[in-house]
Amino acid sequence: MIPFNAPPVTGSEADYMHSAMASGKLCGDGGFTRRVQQWFEQRCHVPKVLLTPSCTASLEMAALLINIQPGDEVIMPSYTFVSTANAFVLRGAKIIFVDIRPDTMNINETLIETAITEKTRAIVPVHYAGVACDMDKIMALAEKYKLYVIEDAAQGVMSYWKGRALGSIGHIGCFSFHETKNYTAGGEGGATLINDPTLIERAEIIREKGTNRSQFFRGQVDKYTWRDLGSSYLMSDLQAAYLWAQLENADQINQRRLALWQNYYQALQPFAAQGRITLPTIPTDCQHNAHMFYLKLRDQQDRDQLITWLKEAEILSVFHYIPLHSSPAGLQFGEFNGEDRYTTVESERLVRLPMYYNLTDNQQKIVIGSLLSFFS
Repeated sequence: MIPFNAPPVTGSEADYMHSAMASGKLCGDGGFTRRVQQWFEQRCHVPKVLLTPSCTASLEMAALLINIQPGDEVIMPSYTFVSTANAFVLRGAKIIFVDIRPDTMNINETLIETAITEKTRAIVPVHYAGVACDMDKIMALAEKYKLYVIEDAAQGVMSYWKGRALGSIGHIGCFSFHETKNYTAGGEGGATLINDPTLIERAEIIREKGTNRSQFFRGQVDKYTWRDLGSSYLMSDLQAAYLWAQLENADQINQRRLALWQNYYQALQPFAAQGRITLPTIPTDCQHNAHMFYLKLRDQQDRDQLITWLKEAEILSVFHYIPLHSSPAGLQFGEFNGEDRYTTVESERLVRLPMYYNLTDNQQKIVIGSLLSFFS
């Protein structure tokens, strides 16, 4: 069986995890945690990065940090993972869903303004497949209406918009290091990128259960105490050690994924030219990270037939999100603004192919061969 995903392994993970174990500091903010945070601060050019147990935790931190209150409204696409919405619903917010662009599957930036009301507090762009939303237009709207922008860049590590790292453009960015992502922290993991320096001190307090414990360990206060709302949002240093092995090989991992992505694209392009399928679009201003390779079939029935075809060849392919606005919780906690022109119909056509760092050339040839047989 060729799996849909396998966590990346570079070879140094076990050694670094043993080093973390030997250090006697397995809880958060150990040596590997600091190393990883500094790597992202330098690589993404942001003032502060804080590792978290997951991207879900990072989004929840962001909702706390911008003081989301019951009755507030938060704008986001419906085509996203549940954590994007849950983080704000947990604070009492109402989610306002906006339709997507069919080319990138990202929120349609031209439809956001009509969804803004006096209750709107934030816009949450989701960079689907590591391809950037139009951040210039989104940030302009945020400035015009005095809104926060929380980037859900779970899939966007090592992707860029006009040369700027995804996650570093809004007021706060959120990364994921889940095992399905390009870089993993041993299964789960995340990071909160604090791009507004005025939010850094409070972000540290929220992350440390609402205490000023971080300041205490830096010698800035003689004792620490409960200062604010918060929770336990620290990544284990054992996970950070695993992640550090990935980051030491970040460029290598990125280039390998891009090569695999290009192989798929070139092999399937003739069928796209015939109108048989639709391939991903990468806008000119985007530099993507090959987080996933998806294609769109004619309709849901055609997609399901392809999934079954590949499964019979022992190749696992999967569809993606069920739009949140059509789910029971989405109906309860949010509403769709305007017309659902693309969100549902495009999501029903989409299928994702096996894509991971350790996918071999031979495995990919088998996948491509099966695809060619199906479309022929």
